[in-house]
Amino acid sequence: MGFLDNSGDIILDVVLTDHGRKELSKGDGSFKITKFALGDEEIDYSLYDSTHASGSSYYDLSILQTPILEAFTDNAASMKTKLVTYENLELLFLPILELNELTGINRRHTSGSFIVAVDRYTEDDDESSTQNGIGLDSNGKEVPGVIFGESLDRGAMVMIDQGLDTTQISTKQTIDPDLRETEYTIQIDNRFGSITDALGNQLELSYIDDDDIAYYVVSEEEATAVRSISNLTKANESPVAGPRGSRLEFKIKSSLDLNTSNYLFTTLGGESGLDSRDGTGTTVYHIDSIVRITGMNTGYSLDIPVRFVKFKS
Repeated sequence: MGFLDNSGDIILDVVLTDHGRKELSKGDGSFKITKFALGDEEIDYSLYDSTHASGSSYYDLSILQTPILEAFTDNAASMKTKLVTYENLELLFLPILELNELTGINRRHTSGSFIVAVDRYTEDDDESSTQNGIGLDSNGKEVPGVIFGESLDRGAMVMIDQGLDTTQISTKQTIDPDLRETEYTIQIDNRFGSITDALGNQLELSYIDDDDIAYYVVSEEEATAVRSISNLTKANESPVAGPRGSRLEFKIKSSLDLNTSNYLFTTLGGESGLDSRDGTGTTVYHIDSIVRITGMNTGYSLDIPVRFVKFKS
């Protein structure tokens, strides 16, 4: 939806997303709009100038004159910044999502991304003697940031914490219920992989849009991937400095196409080098992508860089 100011006339430009049109086209009466969200993608609030020489009437002039985009149908590109309403006017801080890289191997690889080894040979050579795999080091220990995308029995996972990132409020304080996330949306390119919980159990797929982006909606009540962390009080247990809300944990299972074929790698990706188990290094195919996490309550989103890799045979 676009909110347009056209010379004094207020115009609402509303269109269905591509996924919405798909649901409407079923024609079985099942299409119903039950929720909506508002966003302000175009607005740069840093343009607010409280020192404007002409006075307070001009403080937000640059913001009010910002051109507003017309509505567009690509749901993958719209509504990245959602507006929220809180009844409690005494709130001083709003919650965030932050990647937890404080424990063990559950952190980004030294290359800057989480690496998904798409088959057993890339994971650890399927425990063979050639030692070209990138999931284990020379001592047989798991390499931080490498997700075992086929076996899912070892390797790293993605851990995201939610809460108030401030030292002005004690971690022992209970987070306001309106600020606590109990449900998340996970978006991933369906061509490359799917989402599982930390134990490798497949999470329920909500839908796949016309751009082949898969959506997983996981909640604390229904999914093993979400749990409360409000009882964590030690600084080294979470990157969130203040009261904590919930934690999302998941792994990424490689798609059958990446597992069994090089086509997508040679079409969409490139080649690079990684340390191998024997320490000599190995050449891999790679595809760079992101996994987007969005809190359903606050609308806060976080993009996780992911690189899918496969041993170049």
